[in-house]
Amino acid sequence: MLYAILCYDSEEVVEAWTKDQDDAVMKRLGAVQDELRAKGRLGPVARLMPTTAATSLRKGRETIVMDGPFAETKEQLLGFYVVECESLEEAIDTAKKLGGASGSHGTFEIRPLRYFAPNGSSPT
Repeated sequence: MLYAILCYDSEEVVEAWTKDQDDAVMKRLGAVQDELRAKGRLGPVARLMPTTAATSLRKGRETIVMDGPFAETKEQLLGFYVVECESLEEAIDTAKKLGGASGSHGTFEIRPLRYFAPNGSSPT
């Protein structure tokens, strides 16, 4: 089963990292990604731009397009992984490895995926 591992943390803290700090975290995360890739378990991975670059679409009677994410939390969604796992326990173990590599105090949300279209392919 495919699992999305969503990475949340304080954008303010992460954006304040020096280039060396950021490079070190990316190197540690890269080692975990290499391990998953070698086992054929790694799907798409993305690091999102800051929330200041976000646009939100709020649905209602009228659809409103707004600048920003308008999340009312102390942590923001910073990126995600799509990982093939045999079980929830394996997905939790994978998230623990990613969390340990990130070196931050953020949250990693683990959510099973119902549908996956690699490279924009049609569902089968």
